[in-house]
Amino acid sequence: MRHILPLLLLSVSAPAFAQLDIAATCPGGTVIELDGQITCQNEDSLALLISDFEAAELQNDIYRRGQEGDREALKQLPDISPDAIERQNAITTGFLSRHAALSALPMSVDDRLNYDLLGFVLTQRQRLAPFDTARVPFTNDSGFFNQLSFVVRQTDFKTTEDYEAYAARLTRLPRFFAQAKENMRRGIQTNFTASSEILPGIQDMIDDMAETSAGSHPLYAPFKSFPDSVSEADQARLRGLGNAALESAVIPAYRDLAKFMREEYATAARATAGLGDSESEREYYRAVTRYFTTLDISPDEVHELGLTEVARIRGEMDAVIEEVGFEGSFAEFLNFLRTDPQFYAKTREELLMYASYVAKQIDGKMPEYFATLPRLSYGVIPVPKEIEKTYTTGRYFSGNPERGQAGNYVVNTYNLPNRPLYNIPALTAHEGVPGHHMQIAIGQELKGLPKFRQSLYPNAFGEGWGLYAEKLAGEMGIYKTPYERFGQLSYEMWRACRLVVDTGLHWKGWTREQAEACFLENSALAPHNIKTEVQRYISWPGQALAYKIGELKILELRSKAEASLGDDFDIRTFHDAVLSNGGIPLDILEKQIERFIFEEKQRLAQSLPASPTGP
Repeated sequence: MRHILPLLLLSVSAPAFAQLDIAATCPGGTVIELDGQITCQNEDSLALLISDFEAAELQNDIYRRGQEGDREALKQLPDISPDAIERQNAITTGFLSRHAALSALPMSVDDRLNYDLLGFVLTQRQRLAPFDTARVPFTNDSGFFNQLSFVVRQTDFKTTEDYEAYAARLTRLPRFFAQAKENMRRGIQTNFTASSEILPGIQDMIDDMAETSAGSHPLYAPFKSFPDSVSEADQARLRGLGNAALESAVIPAYRDLAKFMREEYATAARATAGLGDSESEREYYRAVTRYFTTLDISPDEVHELGLTEVARIRGEMDAVIEEVGFEGSFAEFLNFLRTDPQFYAKTREELLMYASYVAKQIDGKMPEYFATLPRLSYGVIPVPKEIEKTYTTGRYFSGNPERGQAGNYVVNTYNLPNRPLYNIPALTAHEGVPGHHMQIAIGQELKGLPKFRQSLYPNAFGEGWGLYAEKLAGEMGIYKTPYERFGQLSYEMWRACRLVVDTGLHWKGWTREQAEACFLENSALAPHNIKTEVQRYISWPGQALAYKIGELKILELRSKAEASLGDDFDIRTFHDAVLSNGGIPLDILEKQIERFIFEEKQRLAQSLPASPTGP
């Protein structure tokens, strides 16, 4: 959570003189600007509520304000203090009250969708607010301690002022870390901590940042290159500023944090891999299950669904093994895949080149399956070395069309014997296109939507779409060999096991070894990947449930559309219908697809020739 101003200060402001002109004719109302027009608002409305909410979001987001030109924000780091968290929760409650009061108003179809999605965002925040999740401000590979590394990659450095602001921001790191430690100490006092299972990797990352010299530090990277517009003299001065900030603030803050983690936090961390079985912990897990799936589903139902999916996918995997004529057990086939050199790149560059090649193959098939394609391009880059050891296999880093920043499909090139090439096609489809880049870039480029919707990312929709994209790549003909098809099934098994493992860990009291067994026995994932992935589920309860739940819902809705429309079903228009509203929760997606089916039937009926009448 981050600092935000009180609600009464959050109305979108028009120029002062224009407000004064209209104020005289607006007694008892609020002067607002909507679409560039100064108006008088005598009572609350959806437009005003959305305007206030978006202003609050911007005020609360130091990083975004900096990216959008707020020079002072570029010098700051978020406020994550308990007071800031309390203020944010109060503002959410206020917005929810205003939202509820508007429920009976007549609205257009578009406005009703905006209303429902704003309600979803606010309800999601309120759902987790009682559990004070700031007490554990990190997962196994990311958190407050390396947040700035990601922000730097999305920050423009074009002028001397940009570098000066960044140097000032670095000097705020001790305060930022102090607030995080305060939150973590509150977690220690209330028995809500991270598991000791994930702490060695966290400690290694923090130690590396604490012991690296200023000039070699990842946070010093912007000072290593300058645009031609910055003079040699200014370059030397700015490098000095950066070096001073690292030596006086950043590195001491990391050293202090490393000591805190080793001597204070690690000794108090929970011993179990899962959350535990107290009523408060079980209530928390019920809440995150609802939060990440966006459905009213219980942990037990999720677990059983996972077991069913594991059995189904295992049958399809057995069929591939029979197809290739392998003589041996399932376990022996997995060992063959994990150990045969033919399946592995010899260099990091080779792995990146293959991922790039697959990405371009998929690009060439996209117009056959989508009527609408994003204008924003994407690249293929390696996971940054400072985080690669504990980072997941691959991810997508969002771009920004307004600022001219491409998206990036990020591939982990660490530990090549654990990065099989037969998994790359499925991974590429998930993270690039038709997966995350497609879905996120389309959402960013939608016109006429409230700004909050352009970046809305309900996990079950976004990750469900990514997993659906892996299956769609099979229809595109991207999997060229039985081994690549097995890789896709192995990735699907990975997500099915997540349903079993996440609920096993946090609801049924499983050990780490029990969790790893599902992957070792049923998927071709490499042991290193399995270890890293289980650490992720231990550290991030509930998030792993989103993938399979979302994919199954999208497949269910596609089957419904195919059955309803028959030979008139068009995969391109169906995909547009799924993506055309940006990120949405699964219950709203279902309503949208039902509407799509109804409208398609109407359109088709109107296009049919009239029936002959008379003799």
